[in-house]
Amino acid sequence: MNRPNSLDLLGSLFDDVSTLEYILLGDLRDILEETLDETNAKWLAAVIDALIETMPRNFALQDEGGYLQEVVECDANWYGYVRQLSDERTRIYHQLLMLRREIDEIPPREIAAKELRTNLRNWMVQLTAFQRHELRLVQTAFNLDVGIGD
Repeated sequence: MNRPNSLDLLGSLFDDVSTLEYILLGDLRDILEETLDETNAKWLAAVIDALIETMPRNFALQDEGGYLQEVVECDANWYGYVRQLSDERTRIYHQLLMLRREIDEIPPREIAAKELRTNLRNWMVQLTAFQRHELRLVQTAFNLDVGIGD
């Protein structure tokens, strides 16, 4: 009987956490499309709280064995790019924490403030851009290491 090894289990857990994060981002996007009344404001806070809880777990799983270690192993000169991405994901996370505090400080009837909605949408754009840069770096490293074929 084949038992899954720890890398298989870690990969499965990472996929689960990434899927949860993706679903939460979709929920956040949906909430921001609606009028933010008191009920939706509570959902907004709950979704952001879940993201705040999920993102560090995702980071910890990514950091197993070193964040983007496979990229650095392909070319040690890319350590600077990996470090920048690591700093960027931390900055994006802290920005979400600040936005969450902002929600707590706004009276419920004023939560629909355009500025908060704009800031949350901008945060989502930054997160998406970060994820694309991260993926592009991994793909580039893999293509240079293995080759893109003939």
